[in-house]
Amino acid sequence: MKIFWVLFRFLTMFLIFFSSIVSLTVQGFTGTYGINYGRIADNIPSPDQVVTLLRAAKIKNVRIYDADHSVLKAFSGTGLELVVGLPNDYVKDMSANADHAVNWVKENVQSFLPGTNIRGIAVGNEILGGGDTEMWAALLGAVKNIYNATQTLHLTDIQITTAHSQAVFANSYPPSSCIFKDNIVQYMKPLLEFFSQMGSPFCLNAYPFLAYMGDPENIDINYALFQSTQGIDDTKTDLHYDNMLDAQIDAAYAALEDAGFKKMEVIVTETGWASRGDDSEAAATVNNAMTYNYNLRKRLAKRKGTPLRPKMVVKAYIFAIFNEDLKPGPTSERNFGLFKPDGSIAYNIGFHGLKSSSADTLLLSLKHFYLFIFCVPEIIISIRANIWEEYMDIRAQDWSRPHFLVSVISAVALLVFLR
Repeated sequence: MKIFWVLFRFLTMFLIFFSSIVSLTVQGFTGTYGINYGRIADNIPSPDQVVTLLRAAKIKNVRIYDADHSVLKAFSGTGLELVVGLPNDYVKDMSANADHAVNWVKENVQSFLPGTNIRGIAVGNEILGGGDTEMWAALLGAVKNIYNATQTLHLTDIQITTAHSQAVFANSYPPSSCIFKDNIVQYMKPLLEFFSQMGSPFCLNAYPFLAYMGDPENIDINYALFQSTQGIDDTKTDLHYDNMLDAQIDAAYAALEDAGFKKMEVIVTETGWASRGDDSEAAATVNNAMTYNYNLRKRLAKRKGTPLRPKMVVKAYIFAIFNEDLKPGPTSERNFGLFKPDGSIAYNIGFHGLKSSSADTLLLSLKHFYLFIFCVPEIIISIRANIWEEYMDIRAQDWSRPHFLVSVISAVALLVFLR
């Protein structure tokens, strides 16, 4: 009976601990890797298929640029964490009318909770520094009204943000010299003050691809692609950078510090590399896109910060799931997708698409065959012997021996692995 009660006490503690982890996970961004789900296309899979694709790729954090109800319904009950977008066209209206903001949040956020795990609302995209200066002035009012709407509706776990392009910066090289443009500061500082009060991050759309394209004569493409390179040195901070994305993020941190917001976190809300472009976009190739996105994924998996903020783990949303064939502009704008319209991978960076190859299936089968034939019997025998030995020790001594729990944890881990 004693062994039964030991097992019961352990499993009870395990369930309590696991439940506490789950509850903490729901509070914010899980992990470091997310993706943007753009839909300016007429040939991409349905939202239900996209959910299947994302779950197969184990990508949990997703941003969309609107609050399309078919997408919100498809994401219901999936566990995927979603940031919805208030499109730029709505910003002026939301700024001028608080009731409209409440109605928008009620119809596009509250009505889908809790089934759809909506974690945030992005108010507009790349407004400051864009062509509509009237919208610059309206942005803060829209942010405040959307935030107040979430509070009125008791949606206290929804984070409010807005994403900025590099156009808000006066200079970003070297990173420590970065400040906000003079014509931006009067709009940016009040916005940052409000975000600071809410605990919201500074959201940055950072594209080494665009930076390289703008100055290929003076930028080493290896530096942009996370490849081996001499990198750059920032003499003011005495910091070394071996890749451009880290430098772009630290430039944003420098601008925030100059504006008086040193402690604000920077999150990359868009980054990626085009796989195809016009004749003038020579860097937009499949090989470069694969190299950038593969190396970016490895870099994010390290869960480390930047040279200037080593304790601030870098988090990024990749742009994008699919190529978007209806987007205007140069050819590169329509070719940032990691997946093809049929759900297969555009190039291999370690993901599996909706269509897996027979080679993948065979490899997985052989792996499981080897595991069960050669490894599992020895592991089970070892665990059984260890548990029995510890049980005999417990009978002879006391109940505080930790090794028994280690054995049981090992058994539980094995069962989870074999699922």
